[in-house]
Amino acid sequence: MGKYRVISSDSHVVEPPNVWVERMDRSKFGDRIPHLVKGDPHDSWYVDNKETGGVGAIAQAGLRFDRPEDIVQEGNFADVRPGGYIPSEHVKDMDVDGVYGGLVYPSIGLALYRDMEDPELTRAVFAAYNDWLADFCSAYPDRLKGAAMILIDDDVEQAIDEVRRVAGLGLNSAMLSSYPRADLTYDQPMYEPFWAMAEENGITLNLHVTTNRPGADPIARGFQTAKTSSYVQHDYWVRMSLCHIIFSGVLERYPNLKLANVEHELGWLPYFINRIDVAYREKQQSLAYSFKNDTLPSDFMRNNVYHSFQEDALGIELRHLIGVENLMWGSDYPHSESTFPKSLEILDRILEGVPEEEKAMIVGGNAARVYGFN
Repeated sequence: MGKYRVISSDSHVVEPPNVWVERMDRSKFGDRIPHLVKGDPHDSWYVDNKETGGVGAIAQAGLRFDRPEDIVQEGNFADVRPGGYIPSEHVKDMDVDGVYGGLVYPSIGLALYRDMEDPELTRAVFAAYNDWLADFCSAYPDRLKGAAMILIDDDVEQAIDEVRRVAGLGLNSAMLSSYPRADLTYDQPMYEPFWAMAEENGITLNLHVTTNRPGADPIARGFQTAKTSSYVQHDYWVRMSLCHIIFSGVLERYPNLKLANVEHELGWLPYFINRIDVAYREKQQSLAYSFKNDTLPSDFMRNNVYHSFQEDALGIELRHLIGVENLMWGSDYPHSESTFPKSLEILDRILEGVPEEEKAMIVGGNAARVYGFN
């Protein structure tokens, strides 16, 4: 893969303990601010006076190749790779892995979408993280791009203001919940100003796995098989959100809006793309919106929706049913399921037999176009 400019569309930082404590108003929020509690034997993150995401699996890159049985959710921050929170070390690890650039997402921050109910606290936490992320990426602006954490819930104007604010800091993409609160699905008219703003400003909107708002995620409700079952079918939630967006006509009204479906892998997409067309053709009486001319839902999947994956060889086999120009490889560094430090080896394997022009798009060209890498 050495001759390609490899760009990860899904890389992560591991938030340092001071990212929120030093950047938020303690007199207002007190111990509700996300903070790391040192433990014996394991550290734990707390937010709003309850435990949130674990320290372990978000920081065990490479372990899956040698000792997968040792991967655990528990862990200590002292064992996190320095590249998880120090820009120069992050770029060093990218060089080791043969990766030129990376779009950066949070780690603990993903679970905060699920675990924080209070919109005021959530927005303050997200804003503090966004400030830190902008600083992190500014150290290597050509190689690191950041996806801002954005909460919409029922206040679209505050979400718009935050996207515009962080765009001024250099963050040109934004994370939304992959599935919002149950009464605030993305087919509602309240979101129209947000879609318009994102299109006008060229902001890619990312629907990242593990960002459901409270009430949707079975993991939060403690079912016995929830974690394993949810891992198997993360894509359920993003499928619902994509349907809400497409069938309500959002992408026809905003034809230049870019959506990224992140870390849900690829193999399910051909069936989904076919099924949305079948539903549109055969369920005319239940349609909320009719597209102009002969447009089909699948046209919007091709024109507006991009898909970040790690190593879904089946998805690569089915790439022409999805759209080669829509596929973006990501390393998921430094999480336990990451392809680091064997990304190029894995890419060579899953892209065997793929034409060179298509390889170049999948490993970096598409991500460069969607996220503004030179």
